Amino acid sequence: MVLGKVKSLTISFDCLNDSNIPVYSSGDTVSGRVNLEVTGEIKVKSLKIHARGHAKVRWTESRNAGSNTAYTQNYTEEVEYFNHKDVLIGHERDDDNSEEGLHTIHSGRHEYAFSFELPQIPLATSFEGRHGSVRYWVKAELHRPWLLPVKLKKEFTVFEHIDINTPSLLSPQAGTKEKTLCCWLCTSGPISLSAKIERKGYTPGESIQIFAEIENCSSRMVVPKATIYQTQAFYAKGKMKEVKQLVANLRGESLSSGKTETWNGKQLKIPPVSPSILDCSIIRVEYSLMVYVDIPGAMDLFLNLPLVIGTIPLHPFGSRTSSVSSQGSMNMNWLGLTLPERPEAPPSYAEVVTEENRQSSLAPIAAFDDFERALQGPLFAYIQEFRFLPPPLYSEIDPNPDQPTDERPSCPSR
Repeated sequence: MVLGKVKSLTISFDCLNDSNIPVYSSGDTVSGRVNLEVTGEIKVKSLKIHARGHAKVRWTESRNAGSNTAYTQNYTEEVEYFNHKDVLIGHERDDDNSEEGLHTIHSGRHEYAFSFELPQIPLATSFEGRHGSVRYWVKAELHRPWLLPVKLKKEFTVFEHIDINTPSLLSPQAGTKEKTLCCWLCTSGPISLSAKIERKGYTPGESIQIFAEIENCSSRMVVPKATIYQTQAFYAKGKMKEVKQLVANLRGESLSSGKTETWNGKQLKIPPVSPSILDCSIIRVEYSLMVYVDIPGAMDLFLNLPLVIGTIPLHPFGSRTSSVSSQGSMNMNWLGLTLPERPEAPPSYAEVVTEENRQSSLAPIAAFDDFERALQGPLFAYIQEFRFLPPPLYSEIDPNPDQPTDERPSCPSR
């Protein structure tokens, strides 16, 4: 008798969206099929699935224990979100090789459905970082007598939604700083920087409008710039490991002594990046907009404005106008610039998505609260891109450490 062979074992998900990408959120039902193709007849003890979601961090540090000894300290931590097991064929126990209780699978293709619910608790968004990750997957295992198991694992994506239409994320962010340069006993005039943005929350593909004023009363040539940084923080055993990554930047015009430059809504586009992770106890992913003045031969003058990268885009009308206008009582006269009384809708996404997908995103406002409808929006054109970007260049040292500002003398140009 010729024994049959397993030709293929695959897993497919029943996707909830038109993009055919398995993306879920807390409380959703994950369903799919285990596809088995065999040539000839085979005997099977069991076919099982194991679904799991967890966040995990790991890094090592070298330690000296004396003049001639050294050792490596490992830092690991893990948070489990769910752990689900199910038997599609056979029984839970299959550790013996007896012929009793075996199932016969005939030649051809066979499908076995599975389904489970994600927990209602907040789940961290899927993420791959330098020292940790958040992963969700389903593993299928086919057990046969006297043979090694056939195993296959397939990941799926989970988004913990961040709605940028909340008041805290619609509030403007602003700041001002100045710096006086000294050379031996001589003191030149100050360099001043003021900047603001219309809100704190954005989604990938949007452009941040930067309103800024840079005044150079020093004797040096300076250059105003702006960058978006992603900061990954990993926590284990009471220690923290931080990685800072530059994700976007722009450069202004060089300013000679006594000159002033004004940015009246200069745009910096947010590239495909992972959403912020704010609720995981061992991994945090945060963003900031740094508006700064590059000063040759001295520490840069910079402002850090916090950002939150969300998943539910800005509503074209409604809460945004009222929320932004309610901030009008804030003293913004230092910049001499005002935001439009009725802010425009989010910028066009035509550069990154098809016209068909763009039209599908113009659903009624209430549809944004529905995860299935949100999956059709422009944000999800980025899902595959940010999940599979090549590893970025990292710097574990902040290239622009915060410096205390000096007292400001009178500016010669005033």
